[in-house]
Parts: sequence; structure tokens; C-alpha cells
Amino acid sequence: MGIDKFDVFIIGTGTAGKSVAVECVEAGKKVAIADNREFGGTCANRGCDPKKVLVGLTEILSRAEKLKGLGITKMPEFSWADLMTFKETFTDAVPASTEKKFKKLGIKMYHQSPKFIDKQTISVEGKTVKFDKLVIATGNKPLELKIPGREWAIISDDFLELKELPESMIFIGAGYLGMEFAHIAARCGVEVTVMDAKARMLSNFDEDMVGYLQKASEELGIKFIYDAKVSGIEKLQTNYRVTADQNGKEISVKVKLVVNAAGRVPAIDELELEKGKVDFSKKGITVNEHLQSTSNENVYACGDVSASEGLPLTPLSSQEARIVVANILKLDRAREYDYPPQPSVVFTLPNLASVGLSEKEAKEKGYNVHVEVKNVPEWFNAKRINDKYYAYKTIKDKDRGLVLGAHLVGDDAGEMINMFVMAMCGKLDCETLKGMIFTYPSWASDIKAMV
Repeated sequence: MGIDKFDVFIIGTGTAGKSVAVECVEAGKKVAIADNREFGGTCANRGCDPKKVLVGLTEILSRAEKLKGLGITKMPEFSWADLMTFKETFTDAVPASTEKKFKKLGIKMYHQSPKFIDKQTISVEGKTVKFDKLVIATGNKPLELKIPGREWAIISDDFLELKELPESMIFIGAGYLGMEFAHIAARCGVEVTVMDAKARMLSNFDEDMVGYLQKASEELGIKFIYDAKVSGIEKLQTNYRVTADQNGKEISVKVKLVVNAAGRVPAIDELELEKGKVDFSKKGITVNEHLQSTSNENVYACGDVSASEGLPLTPLSSQEARIVVANILKLDRAREYDYPPQPSVVFTLPNLASVGLSEKEAKEKGYNVHVEVKNVPEWFNAKRINDKYYAYKTIKDKDRGLVLGAHLVGDDAGEMINMFVMAMCGKLDCETLKGMIFTYPSWASDIKAMV
């Protein structure tokens, strides 16, 4: 049996991998793509998109709760089963439609994770395959808990497939996933506990803004256990017992369901990268400014799996894919990534959103900074929905009048942060922003008072 040979072989069918495959085949290259899971990637199948569908219900419940006695006389009823059926209208068609598109374009598909044999050879589905260029776009996957009983904990994928909600659950990890899913569950009536080994939730976000989210979460009924390193999960008759070491003292919590939300790691362990001479670290594939492997010039990596300066965000994955394609096809466009300000949003309610430098980073870089921190529930947009938590921290460069960083907590912070992204990317100074006319009363119009 002959050995297949491709100009470009892509591992991963999410946003990044799909973008590389389509542009390369349209440029006349012989292309193949592989995935060990359903085609379409994490975001569309088991990540951002289905999660935001669930958040949509909780937005209604949250708004109604705030307006009880102010127009709302009875909380809306909801059906988790109906919500999951609605969610499936977004996810069920993704794998088949992705494969249909690839087939139409003539892209060869493999349904297995390849393994490197050498620098330009892999093994997949029992076949030996040669390539000129290979792109790793496998994304991230849940971090496995290294504790006894870890098999009893479900992961985020499973949460998004729950047929019904339990009476109680614990989330191990107070990062993005833990907090977003904790808020969804708590608003739907589940007794929620969040446990984390660190001293606070969302340690990568501004501490002042996180403090407001902490209060809002506690008022929602979420219980927090910090400085607690989980040591084991035990299955009881009708519950699970989660044991942890908290400052040298053993503690335990009994719940109906345990969710591993301890974080995500690069999905590279099945690739046998050493055989392909592809260097990697805990952050992912080690790449240069072209997103090319520093140890194997035939290999590129983009999206969450690359150890680049980019955050693990879906929009960034597609942008990194463009850089990879430009290098492979030698296109007349940017071949090195100049990372713009990258916004992050935690879709709790209220949202927590951030872009640019933190206060500490700005001072360490030597900027002459002006920092403004306020909680403004009296502002119209918060007051009209009876919202207690509407806060911001803006970091400005006094010398140039530019925004260096913005950190927001609010009902619509996930959308508002984009206005700061545009201002920062366009290098609009604060006086220019203040002189702009925005629709009023809109959330976006508030940014003029924040700078």
C-alpha cells in the first residue's frame, strides 16, 4: 500500500484548523485534516456557543429577580429539558455540516489523532502519511485531576449535556468555566459550592472587580471554599464526598454532583511530538513569531495549543490561522503576529470583562498612570434594572491621554469592553472619546464617563 502525501496536513477541526484547511485548499494545495472528536471543534460543539445559549436563560431569570416588586410579580417558570433541546439546535448539525464542507472542497478527512513518526511523517488510522507542512490546531482540553476518585467528576462537556440538574453540585476550580457554570446552575436552583486552591476566584482578573463579582455570587447563594487543595472524591450511596486540605486541615463537602473545572491544558499528549522533533511546554507548542515550531520548520501551531502571546480565545485562533496560512502560502500579508489588545469576558451575571494592562502592569512598565475605580449602581443603566453591581477600573496614561487598560463588572460588560478595544486599537485619546456622540441611554455611552 502506498504512502499518502499532502502539501498541508492539519490536526484539529475547530476555528483555527478549519480556517487553515479551507484557505490552503482554495489556493490549490492538497490538504488533509484530522480530529479525534466530532468535527467542528470545542467552541461550536462543547464550548462558547452552547454555553452562551444556557446563559441566555439565566439572563432572563437574573433580570426578573432584580425587578421583582418593580414590575415583575412572579418569576418566570423554566424547563431545563427544553433549554437543552434548544441548545442542541445549535450543536447537533455542526459535525455533519463541517464534514460536508470539507468533502465538497476535496479535503481528505481522518477521524483519529495522528502520531508523529519523524519530522515529516505521521501515522493516522493505520496509514503512514507524509506532509510538506503540518499545522497543529488541537486546542485545549480539561486538566485531569491527579487525585483518587477523579473518575467520579464530570467535565464541562458533560455539564453541557446534563439531562436534568441535581439538587447540589461542587465545582472544583474558580476560573472561567467554574464560575460561568456555577452561575448557570445556581440561577436554575442548584445549591452550588465552588472550591479552589487559590485565595480567590479568577486570579488573572483585576482584584477590585473580582471583589464585586464575589459579592454578587454570594448573594446568588454560591458558597466558596478557598485555599483548599482537593485530595479525593468518594462515591457514597446517594452523594459524593469531596475531601480537601485547607491550610493543613482536612475538610469535606457532600454533594449530588462533582464538576472538574480545574482548568484546561494543551491537547497534545496523543501526538508523540518528541518523534517529530516538535518542542513544547506546559503552555503548548513552542513557536516563533511566525507561529512556526522552533524545532521543526515543517510544523506550525495556531489557536489555543500554541504557546504564543495570544490568549486562548476563539477570535484570536482565526487570526493566528491567517498568519500560519500567510507563511505556508507565502502570501503578501502579515506573516508575523503583532498582538492587539485582547479582551476577556467571564459570562457570569454580572459579566466580568477586561482588556489591556492591569494597574500593576502599567506601573511596572513605567507609565505615568491615572487610575479610576468606582461602583456606580446609581448610573441610569444600572438603576433602571435595579443592579447593585456596576463597576469599572480604567487605567490611563496621563502623558498621552490614552487608555492602557479597562476592567468592568456589569450586566452588559461583555459588550461594553469592545468599545475600549476599539479605542485602544485605534489609539483614540480620552478627550476624543469624550467628544464622540453615542446613542443614549445605552451602555456604550457610559464609557465617556469612565475615561
